[in-house]
Amino acid sequence: MALKQPTNSILVIRGGAIGDFILTLPVLAALRRQFPTSRLELLGYPHIARLALAGGLADAVRPIEAQAMAGFFVPGGVLEPALADYFAGFALIISFLYDPDRIFQNNVAQCSRAQFIAGPHRPDDGSGRHATEVLLKPLEQLAIFNPDPVPRLRIGKRSYPEPFAPETTRLPQPKPGMNQSAQASPQPRLALHPGSGSERKNWAEPNWAALLRRLVAETRLQFLLVGGEAEGGRLDRLAPLVPADRLQIARSLPLTELAVHLEDCAAFVGHDSGITHLAAALGLAGLVLWGDSAEAVWRPRSDRMRLVREPGGLAALTVDRVWKELGQVIDLAQGSF
Repeated sequence: MALKQPTNSILVIRGGAIGDFILTLPVLAALRRQFPTSRLELLGYPHIARLALAGGLADAVRPIEAQAMAGFFVPGGVLEPALADYFAGFALIISFLYDPDRIFQNNVAQCSRAQFIAGPHRPDDGSGRHATEVLLKPLEQLAIFNPDPVPRLRIGKRSYPEPFAPETTRLPQPKPGMNQSAQASPQPRLALHPGSGSERKNWAEPNWAALLRRLVAETRLQFLLVGGEAEGGRLDRLAPLVPADRLQIARSLPLTELAVHLEDCAAFVGHDSGITHLAAALGLAGLVLWGDSAEAVWRPRSDRMRLVREPGGLAALTVDRVWKELGQVIDLAQGSF
């Protein structure tokens, strides 16, 4: 049933990892377009959800707190008063939490008169439908049909809501491996993320090393190496392959700061990962070194990202093949894009 009048307050509840959240951005964008005067809040993981805040797709973020939420997942559970009052303040609640028996939904109904829409927790890998389409489907209940299914995110000085401007519009101060000369160079910068949330999704480190050596020797590009705790050792081993004056390292940065760095890059190379989805949403061109995930469901939905895969999987993907594909994105001879 569609809302018959504009609502003043909308809550979207979304957990999951970085990629899951990025693939939900079209939902937020569609709600913004349908209800332009409504306040839109997110209940999620702040270190991820603040991307939407910084990009103007949400007005506030509240953290999902496991202890406070626990009672909402118990039939007839004791509902945490502050959270119950919070839910009561919304006219529309859209939840992407795993709730197969509608226990959470029924408990929310005990404290809120909001229209409640239950979205899918995770698309079915065998459906053949892209995740963004699956996540957007519930919005048909709001008479939102054929919305833009492409995650889009713009983060910069003009994109931040005012309360976040001082903290997030600046680039972080130089850290080890993030030197001033690399930041000031006029040459295009290529971002590389040699990791992911799963080792099976990663191209072998010796291949990354060989690709980096060739890029350093045969192009004038600058480089941004991206990684978190999981890639720490890998970044440490790959960084010495690049001259210091051509290298920045974005290690375990807040996602909003990482997004600012990525927006300064001309292209990106990475795996099937949340950071790749972030780069695609920011509009970067690039390559996705793809493993065995369901391509039709999980690939970045951007026509600027080339997906590279082999029938034999990542183990069969050669440096020469990646170099050739990268040449379709970058003028390797001139170092331009």
